[in-house]
Amino acid sequence: MEHHLSLYKIFYTVANTGNISQAAKQLYNSQPAVSKSISRLEESLGVKLFSRSSRGVTLTAEGRILYEHVKTAFESIDIGEEQIRRMNSMAMGNLHIGASNTLCKFILVPYLQEFIEHFPHIKILISCLSSNQTLGLLDSGKIDIGLVARPDSLRSLDFYSLGTIQDIFVASPAYLTNLDLTPEEQNCGRCLFEKATLMLLDKENMTRKYIDDYLTANHLQANRTIEATSMELLIEFAKIGLGVGCVIKEFVKTELSEGTLVEIPLDIPIHRREIGFAHMKKRQHETAVQHFIDFYKSSKEK
Repeated sequence: MEHHLSLYKIFYTVANTGNISQAAKQLYNSQPAVSKSISRLEESLGVKLFSRSSRGVTLTAEGRILYEHVKTAFESIDIGEEQIRRMNSMAMGNLHIGASNTLCKFILVPYLQEFIEHFPHIKILISCLSSNQTLGLLDSGKIDIGLVARPDSLRSLDFYSLGTIQDIFVASPAYLTNLDLTPEEQNCGRCLFEKATLMLLDKENMTRKYIDDYLTANHLQANRTIEATSMELLIEFAKIGLGVGCVIKEFVKTELSEGTLVEIPLDIPIHRREIGFAHMKKRQHETAVQHFIDFYKSSKEK
């Protein structure tokens, strides 16, 4: 089949034009070369494909059978080429992004809103995952882009920073009042943690490990803890007075400004963390993925 593909192309063109001379012009070939190719194909198949006359050539019965199959094949190739051209010109394709619920809501959605305006034909799939899960799926090639906190080791990752975030502890004013703290205890994180219910993300979350390391390094220990699977839950739990929640400051600006939540003072602030988009190095990206990479890099530069 591979050996005869060029012969079938010549056969298809001759059949369409009904004239070897015209076919030769379309194929940018000489008339004798086209005639010789047709003869080779006929010899290979053991049948005559064309009836020749002074007015041109017409398909024989065998030729018509072959033509219908070859026509279907070349039309399928044309359709495939056209789809590829459309993908390049209209930015069609697939893009699979992994991000935590929190980063998806507060960071990814604004990027996607503008990206979709520029590339409306790209099909986007979002998987809400922890940062650890996102990094694992990036490594296995099951997602294209991850929005994550910067890992300790980038290994084979390209990481594009979007800035830093600040982890803080917050509670509702009513909850702090109900703790019945002395004025001195209100400004003492260690005293507060001993009396309060501390609300943290579950242990599978990268943020939880970061906060656990902070608590251990600063000898802070809570007698009561509640775990949640998402930061949105921690924020809502803190707002209704269930305890002291560890959240990202940038994501509770409204609550802090309105006084719905109060930031707990810490003797030693938690170090800011870097977040950004990550993808695998040295991997050939599809057009849609490369469009998104170029988009978020150019957006940061604006």
